Amino acid sequence: MLTLLGSGSRYCDGVTRRNALKIGAFTFGATTLSLADIGRAEALAAAQDPTFAPTRHKAVINVFLGGGPPHQDLFDLKPDAPAEIRGEFNPIKTNVPGVEISEVLPRIAGMMDRFAIVRSIVGARGGHDAVQCTTGFPEGSLSAMGGRPSLGATLAKVLGPVDASVPPFVGLSDKCGHMPWADPGKPGFLGAPFGAFTPTGPDMANMRLSAVNATQLGDRKKLLAGFDHLRKEHDAGGALKGMDAHTERAMNVLLSSKLRDALDLTKEDPRIVDRYGSGKPYQYVFDGTPTANDQFLMARRLIEAGARCVTLNYGRWDAHSKNFDLVRDHGPKLDQGISTLVWDLERLGMLQDVTVVIWGEFGRTPRINKEGGRDHWPQVSCALLAGGGLKTGQVIGSTNRLGEFAKDRPIEFNDVFATLYKSLGLDPETTSVTDPTGRPQFVTDGKPIRELV
Repeated sequence: MLTLLGSGSRYCDGVTRRNALKIGAFTFGATTLSLADIGRAEALAAAQDPTFAPTRHKAVINVFLGGGPPHQDLFDLKPDAPAEIRGEFNPIKTNVPGVEISEVLPRIAGMMDRFAIVRSIVGARGGHDAVQCTTGFPEGSLSAMGGRPSLGATLAKVLGPVDASVPPFVGLSDKCGHMPWADPGKPGFLGAPFGAFTPTGPDMANMRLSAVNATQLGDRKKLLAGFDHLRKEHDAGGALKGMDAHTERAMNVLLSSKLRDALDLTKEDPRIVDRYGSGKPYQYVFDGTPTANDQFLMARRLIEAGARCVTLNYGRWDAHSKNFDLVRDHGPKLDQGISTLVWDLERLGMLQDVTVVIWGEFGRTPRINKEGGRDHWPQVSCALLAGGGLKTGQVIGSTNRLGEFAKDRPIEFNDVFATLYKSLGLDPETTSVTDPTGRPQFVTDGKPIRELV
């Protein structure tokens, strides 16, 4: 960021002039850097790679159900299994003949033709984290050079911003007691400039600060213009000019109301807000996150404003006890939020361009334990997808009679990511990003799910 040394004289609101000149620092990933730094990094990437320029605005909303949702109580019920396996919920018909899902999801059932279920997700590492649901790869992949970049970070690198005032990658994931569930997706070896913008914490505080101090920020623009003479005399190579250009971009984000407006739900039609619901009262949160339905609406507004990838975590699904009570609480709230999100995207003409994926890090044990819970089950899990031009209204894959293993059509995490990249207009077999050693790394080693694309 541009910092001018000198006196620390204060404005009437208590902000020093020096601090006003520093406004624009955001926290991306685990590193504090300015949006100007991000602009410089992206400009360098564009200079090195002519395909870096933004393309048509397609996007992904990645909903992570931290803790591992029970597949056999949501999307893969086993009504003919023994009582200690099938649980307490009955399957209900959907508007797609032959497809049934849990009774706690009636709204999704009523518009199942807009969704696709994958009942045979395999390859879970078993970690209690979001890594495979944000990158497609296990946590240790390429760890020596920083790890694999998440989908959002890759899109920020490869496609860049749609709008200079809106970050391409936004993480709405709420903080929680078990922070690996709150991971919005790491930038990996791409580095902090391509990490997620996180509205909670310092990022949002800086946005509020910019709103209060818009006059001072405007003064800063005038100050930068005053460097023209200095540039002409001492910067024949154009370095200061380039720095000013990227600082100007950072200023655009801070001064623009577009991002702040997207995050401000009071600007939304109250009837739409009501349709999403609040997800309250928040129950079974413990070390996880609340069932905050407003995040679904915020995700839609951010995509509408120009974001390419929005991630969020929803609920706390690690039910080693009282599994059925938790599903009775979380299930209908998820049902309301997701069904409204898909309806809303379609209403706005966005559904063909926005892919929605809902999943967790693994499934739950077929056998119910003595505490009425289901334990960790990495062997198989489910995913729900919508939008993005995918062929919906179908079920891909199946599990055996007890829901223990993939019976047919096993689908890896990276196959889902290959499908997401395909829906974004990127060829998963040829798209790559350069690692710190200068070698290209393909964004996924999976294959698009042929039934969907």
